[in-house]
Amino acid sequence: MRASPVLVAALLFVGGFALWFLQPWAEQRRHFFVADAFAFDPHAAHSTEPVRYRSETVVSGFDSAWDVAFLSAADALITEKPGRLWRVNLESGSKRELSGLPEVANRGQGGLLAVVAHPSFDSNALIYLSYAARLENGLYTTRVMRAKLVDDALTQTKVILSAQAESRASHHFGGALLFGPDGHLFVSVGDRGDRHKAQQLDAHNGKILRLFDDGSVPPDNPFIGQQNELPEIFSYGHRNPQGLALDASTGRIWEAEHGPRGGDEINHLRSGLNFGWPVITYGKEYVGGSIGEGASKPGMEQPVHYYVPSIATSGIAYYREASFPEWKGSVFVGALRGQHLNRVQLRDGQFIAETRLLEDLDQRVRSVRISPAGDLYVVTEEGALIRIYR
Repeated sequence: MRASPVLVAALLFVGGFALWFLQPWAEQRRHFFVADAFAFDPHAAHSTEPVRYRSETVVSGFDSAWDVAFLSAADALITEKPGRLWRVNLESGSKRELSGLPEVANRGQGGLLAVVAHPSFDSNALIYLSYAARLENGLYTTRVMRAKLVDDALTQTKVILSAQAESRASHHFGGALLFGPDGHLFVSVGDRGDRHKAQQLDAHNGKILRLFDDGSVPPDNPFIGQQNELPEIFSYGHRNPQGLALDASTGRIWEAEHGPRGGDEINHLRSGLNFGWPVITYGKEYVGGSIGEGASKPGMEQPVHYYVPSIATSGIAYYREASFPEWKGSVFVGALRGQHLNRVQLRDGQFIAETRLLEDLDQRVRSVRISPAGDLYVVTEEGALIRIYR
């Protein structure tokens, strides 16, 4: 007598289940542990519950907009890469071009880059601009200028940094600006195409610099007094740091770094540390092939999160505002190639999840900032300032 196919299938199912159920508890526990480990794998793609939000274009029509700095809840500055600076009324959307700008090298990735207001702007009216400059020897570097804003003009201008990162290259200028928790100015400088110099402490290529607000060097910088090591350096081993952000509640400084083909990074910066480029990276050469010695090496820091494939990271902001309690403790990163706003959820400084906003925007997000009112804003290369609100 032959058993029916249905009966055979049922017996096989019951037998298989019994074998699984009767296997040692330690083996069953391993399955659950692997699942839990995957849930917190910093390289895995995750999603969180969607948060309802709205967006509006506050003002548009800029030419290759790069960055925004808020002077008050209703007053902001916006840079254009070709070398113009605009003052924008956030309530009316009106804009006025400012005078007194430096001569910038609008070449390749260079031009007028970041802008930031002094923490005591209300009393001293000081702002800071980073830009690409052509030197007398025909080479190019990253500079930072301080100026006093009087009505619609920059006055008392002074170059407080001319980075020792001279090159004929027209890319990887960095240029991110941030005032840290101690009131010091942090400046990013890209590797300028000389990637090996990111590991050399006698050059500013591929570094984060830390300065007093007048450009002088704080005495507690990590490489003060060291032979053949530049005193402005705070951290090194960076490729092209595009954004800096502060978590004021902890003092942590976050950095968004533009990687090669893949390997964009979100880093937690700390004094004197080596972040690995070009010795270690999760990216590859644009033409294919590996870079450096792999993805990790003792003595070199790992990113808190990295992107493979690349989203082409740009600006970054740390969110701790009341408008969206669900977003507290997250960093928001602009995506150029990915054309969206990327939210990275953190817990105790570690990666938890990644979600994407403004995916239907179809614009390259260049800068991400939080306004004094606690609103989240993005600047797009296509020339729009966009507010995100509930």
